[in-house]
Parts: sequence; structure tokens; C-alpha cells
Amino acid sequence: MKYIWLGIYFAVLIWSGIHPKDYFVWFLEVFPALIGLGLLAATYQKFRLTPLLYGLILIHCVILMVGGHYTYAEVPLFDYIKPWFGFERNNYDRLGHFAQGYIPAILAREILIRLKVVTRSNWRNFITVAICLAFSAFYELIEWTVALLSGTNADDFLATQGDIWDTQSDMAMALLGAICALLLLARVHDRQLAKLD
Repeated sequence: MKYIWLGIYFAVLIWSGIHPKDYFVWFLEVFPALIGLGLLAATYQKFRLTPLLYGLILIHCVILMVGGHYTYAEVPLFDYIKPWFGFERNNYDRLGHFAQGYIPAILAREILIRLKVVTRSNWRNFITVAICLAFSAFYELIEWTVALLSGTNADDFLATQGDIWDTQSDMAMALLGAICALLLLARVHDRQLAKLD
């Protein structure tokens, strides 16, 4: 299974790196996926994750790589569906930030459960959502810093598309993603966690 995971990861990574809109923006968008791969490789033997979490991480990496290739404001599929829903902007960025809450929620949940950091489910859910919101806010600060330092590439990296509330919307999507993940995946996740013991 890990070879299929790696095959998909590297196939999409290579595709995304072939003539992206802007190589600097591509690197900025893909960098978290590269860090993720490094962390997964470093922890694979000592702290193997559930299949659900590995699958979600791969989906998140693909989202990052596609966004890096086109930029988040110009993913063709999301331009194509704009008229269907009456959108004024390309909402691939919204999908990315939803995933930024959805996938880290299961990662945080898995770590909190397996390391027995928080044993009560209500507190664990609260802390999981708080972790996702903190990560989302931290990522927005990174985007802001990079935008200030990069100058001309800032619009492509930030993908605000003229929305003055983009940062707040991004964090709201991460919040929604985290809540949805806990509501939709907790039981499946618990079953997979039980098999790891």
C-alpha cells in the first residue's frame, strides 16, 4: 500500500512541477507537502499512522500540488464550475483551507488518543478544533510574511482574488473542515485505531 501512496504522491508532484504558472509560487505551495513526506518517512517505523490518516494526508498533498501548479486562484476545474453555482471567484482556495482543517483534525485526534494526552472525548474534540484553528492562523501569518517579502508574487500566493475578508474566510473554512472531520470520521478512525493496539 505504501508504494501506491508513494507512486501517487510522486506522480502528482512531478506533474505539478512541469511548467507551473510560477516556479516560486509552486515551491511555496508544494513545500508543506515536501515537509509532510519527510515527517512521514521519519516516523514510519516508530509511529505508524492509521490507513485513514495516510489517505487523508495524500489527498491534502495532492490539493497542495494542484494549487501549486495552477495557483489557487486559477485551477481550471474551479473556473469551469463557477457559473454553475454563481461564484464570482475560483473557490479552489476554499477547498484547500477546508482541507487544512479537515485533515489536521484527524492527525491531531490520532496523536492525542495514541499518546493519551487527553482521554475525555469532549475535551479532545475541543482541543483538536483549537489545534486546527491555531495551525490555520499560523499558516495565514506565514502567507502574510511571505507575501510581504516576495512582493510581486504575493497575489498568486495569497489567492485573495480581491476579497478583503479572505484571511477570515480561510480560517472559517479550516474551522468547518475540522468540525466536519470529527463528526464524519470519528467512528471509522476509532475502528482503525483499535487495530493498531
